[in-house]
Amino acid sequence: MTGRGLSSSTMTTAEPPLVSDKWPRLAAELAAALRDEGESDLANLVDTLHVLEECGCDDDFCQSFYTAPKPSGAYGPGHRNIGLNPSEPGYLILDVVNDVIMFVEVLYRPPLT
Repeated sequence: MTGRGLSSSTMTTAEPPLVSDKWPRLAAELAAALRDEGESDLANLVDTLHVLEECGCDDDFCQSFYTAPKPSGAYGPGHRNIGLNPSEPGYLILDVVNDVIMFVEVLYRPPLT
């Protein structure tokens, strides 16, 4: 038994939602825009991305989110930004480290769906 009488087998940790479940239109748009940029390998990863944490900056124009743990500083070696040409107005900019999407910047866009 652990904690307050719960065995470790009865304790569950909820997995963060997939981007494609939470915002299916955004996921489809990200994948299409990545393919348009010649980033097919990253486009193929979109359906596996989880929303770990929303930005939290409280700017009314920002709906950005982390798909990997937030770094304690700069991303460092292997980091690159990919600016996409989305089908909707606004900006989609990805922080990618060693071919892993870490952060999705969603700025000046209609509410996510």
